[in-house]
Amino acid sequence: MRITELLKTESIELDVKVSSKEEAIDRLVSLMDAGGRLKDKAGYKEGILAREGLGSTAIGEGIAIPHAKVEGVGTPGLAAMVVPEGVDYDAFDGSLAHLLFMIAAPAEGADVHLEALSRLSTLLMNPGFKEGLIAAKSKEEFLQIIDEAEVARFGAPEGAEASEGGKKGTEESGGVKDGASEGANAGAPASGNAGSVKAEIKGYRVLAVTACPTGIAHTYMAAENLENTGKKLGIPLKAETDGSGGAQNVLTREEIAGADAIIIAADKNVEMARFDGKPVIMVPVADGIHKAEDLVKRAVSGTVPVYHHTGAAGSTGIEDGNDSLGRTVYKHLMNGVSHMLPFVIGGGILIALAFLFDDYSIDPSNFGKNTPLAAYLKTIGEQAFGMMLPILAGFIAMSIADRPGLAVGLVAGMIAKMGSTFANPAGGDVNAGFLGALFAGFVGGYIVVGLRKLFSRLPKSLEGIKPVLLYPVIGIFLAAVVTTFINPYMGMINDGLTRFLGSMGGASRIVLGMVLGGMMSIDMGGPFNKAAYVFGTAQLAEGNFEVMAAVMAGGMVPPIAIALCTTFFKKKFTDKERQSGIVNYVMGLSFITEGAIPFAAQDPLRVIPSCIIGSALAGGLSMAFGCTLRAPHGGIFVLPTIGNPFMYLAAVVVGAAVGCVILGFLKKNARQ
Repeated sequence: MRITELLKTESIELDVKVSSKEEAIDRLVSLMDAGGRLKDKAGYKEGILAREGLGSTAIGEGIAIPHAKVEGVGTPGLAAMVVPEGVDYDAFDGSLAHLLFMIAAPAEGADVHLEALSRLSTLLMNPGFKEGLIAAKSKEEFLQIIDEAEVARFGAPEGAEASEGGKKGTEESGGVKDGASEGANAGAPASGNAGSVKAEIKGYRVLAVTACPTGIAHTYMAAENLENTGKKLGIPLKAETDGSGGAQNVLTREEIAGADAIIIAADKNVEMARFDGKPVIMVPVADGIHKAEDLVKRAVSGTVPVYHHTGAAGSTGIEDGNDSLGRTVYKHLMNGVSHMLPFVIGGGILIALAFLFDDYSIDPSNFGKNTPLAAYLKTIGEQAFGMMLPILAGFIAMSIADRPGLAVGLVAGMIAKMGSTFANPAGGDVNAGFLGALFAGFVGGYIVVGLRKLFSRLPKSLEGIKPVLLYPVIGIFLAAVVTTFINPYMGMINDGLTRFLGSMGGASRIVLGMVLGGMMSIDMGGPFNKAAYVFGTAQLAEGNFEVMAAVMAGGMVPPIAIALCTTFFKKKFTDKERQSGIVNYVMGLSFITEGAIPFAAQDPLRVIPSCIIGSALAGGLSMAFGCTLRAPHGGIFVLPTIGNPFMYLAAVVVGAAVGCVILGFLKKNARQ
């Protein structure tokens, strides 16, 4: 698939005047819709805005590439817009965007379009291409420039003759010989992107891996810029792209062994074990686009520290080798929690639906399983919910010790979930619960790390039996023994906490709700927020549903409070902030606390205290009203499954309204 197959004339607009980033997005979405690529225009725009919420897609030097891979896209496509006067698109270098390409990718289905998208990203990094598009006098000329550049760079499509312009461009660029450019034959590699033909070149001095969360544009732009920079400096460089269609131009074992250094320009986890013992630079993917020359020069300077793989499942490009003990524990815990949540959410909601569809009057003692539908839902929900503790322990262990730790952690977590009469002085089963599974995950992970060090002295011929025999057999046994012995003590702590929460009176429970609700707003997705959320999830597993209700109420308040404030205190916000405030209604009602982060970052001294007060009030009211929640997510969408739903909704509304009023009072009028 070629670029011009994705870009229709109906989706191109030249000589456009727009006054803001939001207006530019609206115009591009309409162009995309005019090309017949969308089946849900509003859903696609929501995906674009969500991506922009992670960081501006302006790449500097007058170019912006907003993109989304969502259900609202029917078929893959492009939209293009030229803004001669420029528009502020929040570029890192402060430049105005003059050339904007919007990318639409379907959430599922074949990824044949990714080759064309990677080609576009590649061409945009070439000098003169951008200027030619901006100067185009017609849509036809705009498309012709793209077509000629694509032919010159990647060759004519199979079975078709290149256009005269394409032939000319190919000749001017030195032609294509044996599938590689002259530059490649001279010792520099051909492009590492999909669709380019690779030359058989050995002896790359520098290797790179590029990856961004969506894997559509920035991944390929960083790879192309690094390779072009390598050619310019006379340093052979090959880049592997880890895009949404999978890894391409994969680095071989021989290439890694012979390279001077590795550059990891990534914003998501990449496989790092293969780089053990090599000098490695880790940076965000944006640095591959904007700081390529510095990275390549640094890679060959001889001063890059050697990377030693510690067993972690992967790494982002952000350097984190100096993490404190607390930060390390937090990352492992969050890895377990993030994999556990789908089981808790899915199982919890199904159990709640079972109660919703059951008839209490039939048999109160069997409530939730009186009718066939309710019994079916509750059985499935209980099975899914029951997997949360083994999954938590398994993925904590995997975060610590890579794949060999998964089985060890899963079994240790299962033992923590089942309890054990062995080594229990009081006799009977013990309820190690969430704390027991958490401990089991860390025990399992570090046992495997210890075994890896212990067996490192074995002959190389035994290397193959370690992950399939030694680690699982010895690791599972040792982790099970340790977990069995520690279960009674974890059970005592867990039971003590449960009894303490059960003994709390009305006033004490309200205070607890206020503390947990307020914590959800302190850092809005950071350690305080996660600590409150994990505590609520743990209590959910123990049957304390009021705690989770207070936590979610507190987490819903910040975005809603800010959205209300942008609506009723308009003078306090800029036009751009008021438009962003509308999105926060949806994010708040969906229990996405992070929607408030941009506002908190701009004015923390006013926004954060206002949100904390509103969240604390909502959490306290939820406790006071006796609201319960069996599912740790969903926001307004799980309202029918919430105990005392109308008073719960009232708690959230009151908390958000109070936060809104306080923020409106504290905040000064904004300069437009």
